[in-house]
Amino acid sequence: MWRGLAPVGRHPDSGGYRRYAWSAADLECRAWFRAQAEARGLTYETDRNGNQWAWLGDPLAGNAVVTGSHLDSVPDGGAFDGPLGVVSSFAALDELRFRGVAFTRPLAVANFGDEEGARFGLACVGSRLTAGQLTVADAHRLRDADGIALPAAMESAGYDPDTIGPDLERLARIGAFVELHVEQGRALDLTGDPVGIASAIWPHGRWRFDFRGEANHAGTTRLVDRRDPMLTYAETVLAARREAELTGALATFGKIAVEPNGVNAIPSLVRGWLDSRAADQATLDAVVTGIERAAREYADRAGIDLDVVRESFTPVVEFEHALRDELAKILEGSGDTGRPVPVLGTGAGHDAGILSASVPTAMLFVRNPTGISHSPAEHAAEDDCVAGVRALADVLEGLACS
Repeated sequence: MWRGLAPVGRHPDSGGYRRYAWSAADLECRAWFRAQAEARGLTYETDRNGNQWAWLGDPLAGNAVVTGSHLDSVPDGGAFDGPLGVVSSFAALDELRFRGVAFTRPLAVANFGDEEGARFGLACVGSRLTAGQLTVADAHRLRDADGIALPAAMESAGYDPDTIGPDLERLARIGAFVELHVEQGRALDLTGDPVGIASAIWPHGRWRFDFRGEANHAGTTRLVDRRDPMLTYAETVLAARREAELTGALATFGKIAVEPNGVNAIPSLVRGWLDSRAADQATLDAVVTGIERAAREYADRAGIDLDVVRESFTPVVEFEHALRDELAKILEGSGDTGRPVPVLGTGAGHDAGILSASVPTAMLFVRNPTGISHSPAEHAAEDDCVAGVRALADVLEGLACS
């Protein structure tokens, strides 16, 4: 499975993946998912929001156990973020069939669409729509860098955008959702464990900072006469690092757009996107407030106009303790060492976090030896991936076969 999926959407120059929502690469990933489902005799379906499902048992029976993740990527992302969870889900089902277990609950593997938000700027679009956390009106307003609206992108890919919206009836039929994911950090590498359990997802959000100055000639305009928003943006980037260090949070300006974007032109507009995360809401509020305060001070001093817009936000997610504790009990009982499985928090958002408001959810992490993610250098050792599959199979057996 891994070898079959690996070439899809991989850029020949960077070695990273560009599997953007509703693109040709995304459609190829979706075709791969359907082929895996049909090869196993599973009931395949696509829901009203473009999420894919592969069912073992009656989808309408209720109290189903669902596993899976996503197949799309960030720009030049790694091979493991998302796909490891989907591949491992199919592999875990294969393992359970090899064990000859008897399923007492329906089981499904899911691929949630547009988790990364690389094309339209909003993460977890598929799961947000399903859970009613993204309105149809707001979804229709989403645009990519070329001005293409989400409904138009879906329609060009062969999906009906008129059907999108909350799918609460579907969620009511799910008794538990377990997502396996490569760890996006080095906590497991430091403890020496191949697999861990998620405790919570930090609150996080994305803010757009629009710095507006005055376009002018770079070769004739005196420095003292310039209203250059790039300088104010640069000062804000440094302020973000300082505020993050002071508060113990994370703050990153990782995306920028410049107008008119000429080498010999002073910009008229610099638009930068801030990603910020923290272990608790108060800390997140403090770091973002501090960054915006500094940005406005710099802007006022330089004669720059500034608008700040919060484009997305996800509050802290505490995974259901009962389900989390059940996973820990299952894995401790099935492991060779008998020692507790590490429980760790994460600053990365996931579909499991979105669904947690509607469905009991839990997550498993597979060790990442370097901690690198959202990069072509993202990696997990084969032995650890196999350990993740076995752990997921143990969990699914404990939940769906008891």
